[in-house]
Amino acid sequence: MPFEKFTDPRVKEIQHTKKTIFKGIATALITPFNEDGINYDQFGKLIDWQIESGINGLVIAGTTGEASTLTDDEHRDAIAYAVKRANGRVPIIAGTGSNDTGYALDLTRCACEAGADAVLVVTPYYNKATQKGLVKMFTQIADKSTAPVILYNVPSRTGVNIEPDTYRILADHENIVGIKEANGNLSKIVETMHYVHEKLDLYSGNDDQIVPLMSLGGVGAISVLSNIMPRETCEICERFFAGDVAGAAKLQYKYHSIIDALFSEVNPIPVKAAMAKMGFCENSLRLPLTEMDEAKAEKMYAIMRTHGLIG
Repeated sequence: MPFEKFTDPRVKEIQHTKKTIFKGIATALITPFNEDGINYDQFGKLIDWQIESGINGLVIAGTTGEASTLTDDEHRDAIAYAVKRANGRVPIIAGTGSNDTGYALDLTRCACEAGADAVLVVTPYYNKATQKGLVKMFTQIADKSTAPVILYNVPSRTGVNIEPDTYRILADHENIVGIKEANGNLSKIVETMHYVHEKLDLYSGNDDQIVPLMSLGGVGAISVLSNIMPRETCEICERFFAGDVAGAAKLQYKYHSIIDALFSEVNPIPVKAAMAKMGFCENSLRLPLTEMDEAKAEKMYAIMRTHGLIG
């Protein structure tokens, strides 16, 4: 439900100047489950491994984290746990979007109170929205949040696209600092960046488009691939930022087959199977998600072997 503006002395500066939350790769982290709920032992080890592997940020309770089937308590507790476990080593970006603006506001409040460094707010799904509705919803959330807001555009899942002109309007909000763009339409992204390249940080939401979006002014990606290959995914950005665009492109080509395998079924079904095969978690998903098709899984495992991820 809507709430009054709350304050956090750590983020006063953020609310008056745009700030880059991270540059490089933030992993859209899976949520490991067991029969009792979230397996926090595995979750903590994953967070530590990601950070030790050089990741630049972590997204908690996003699409890959199966936020849509987390209970209210699990959603809030996962964010608070990750903030505490990371202990300032990397930014924690909390997924707080919903098709119910009041619920998104409440999740955002909880994430801010837990100390999240930013919130990731997806476009409303099922009920969708007009562009006017998107402006009003995102503005209301950004007005109330004491953490910076990253907008998440993934029309393949939500049925609604943030149009370039809508980004242009939202870019003027002091607390909206970035966009995770997963619409796959490079022409639209070019148009968007024409309007917002000096106001919003662009992150690729598609692992197969990290280099293309950085060539348009992007500063990194929110990645599924980095769940299993954090160092390698970070190297794509590191090479690009160092001026080795050709080297970054070669890595983008190199990892195309594993990226394709990770999206051969709806995310996070394949990445959870991959993580389980690597020994990081149980291959446990919540309905309506089910375990990966056996033939597709075996094909993915064969590709993983070529990259030395499993024996």
